[in-house]
Amino acid sequence: TMQSSGHRFRDVEHHPLLADNESFDSSSSEADMAERVWFIRDGCGMVCAIMTWLLVVYADFVVTFVMLLPSKDFWYSVINGVLFNCLAVLALSSHLRTMLTDPGAVPKGNATKEYMDNLQLKPGEVIYKCPKCCSIKPERAHHCSICKRCIRKMDHHCPWVNNCVGEKNQRFFVLFTMYIALISAHALVLCGFQFFSCVRGQWTECSDFSPPVTVILMIFLCLEGFLFLTFTAVMFGTQIHSICNDETEIERLKSEKPTWERRLRWEGMKSVFGGQPSLLWINPFAGFRIRRLLLRGKKGGPEFSV
Repeated sequence: TMQSSGHRFRDVEHHPLLADNESFDSSSSEADMAERVWFIRDGCGMVCAIMTWLLVVYADFVVTFVMLLPSKDFWYSVINGVLFNCLAVLALSSHLRTMLTDPGAVPKGNATKEYMDNLQLKPGEVIYKCPKCCSIKPERAHHCSICKRCIRKMDHHCPWVNNCVGEKNQRFFVLFTMYIALISAHALVLCGFQFFSCVRGQWTECSDFSPPVTVILMIFLCLEGFLFLTFTAVMFGTQIHSICNDETEIERLKSEKPTWERRLRWEGMKSVFGGQPSLLWINPFAGFRIRRLLLRGKKGGPEFSV
């Protein structure tokens, strides 16, 4: 149920509610949706997601096999190798959690007369229906044309994670941008040390690869690291700013005046990351249950929500 708000008329077209004989499919209920693996079948998004993984794997290959393993400094190689690979695992795990987590989709087709009656609306109370997915549109929800769903607190649709960034997966997206920025910065620092070491040693025993191949691989890594660092650092800062201001990117771009009570900055952070500050805030595995996935497998494999 939601109170009427003037600015919402820009987002919603008013159509009659579905007829009595058009019943709401119970399989789309939130309880059932929670038991599904969320995945968007979008060609562009899937290509971008695969490219993201390939670029991280490429960076890991160059750092590990071109720069660290040939190094004569054992502890330099071990410390930087462990650090870089741990950050890479955390980044890719955050990417998976962002991509495969329901961002806060509103059940499809629940705008039926029967459902309206169950809401027990007060006289004069107004609700809104999305004409594109035939769902009741909650406050601060927006329809995504790619996901074909209304998403609660939708910030934006990101093709690099092949999903919307919304109420339920924003934490994972923030972690993804943070860890990608960290491994990009780490790779650039390692490239700087490697170039200095190679030039000082006149490219002798600098790498197991020939000097031209080494230079080409490292130049591509530097370009990738610079571009990824710039993009993800800006996105990370934008996301933190939005969370602290309790405002999504869509709301900011549309200059929507808040009709909700904004949370204080610290309260906004706690609502997105969960509870008091702890190491769980930066742990993309928090809340992940392998047992639930195993139970899904016994029931006949994961279902994909699109």
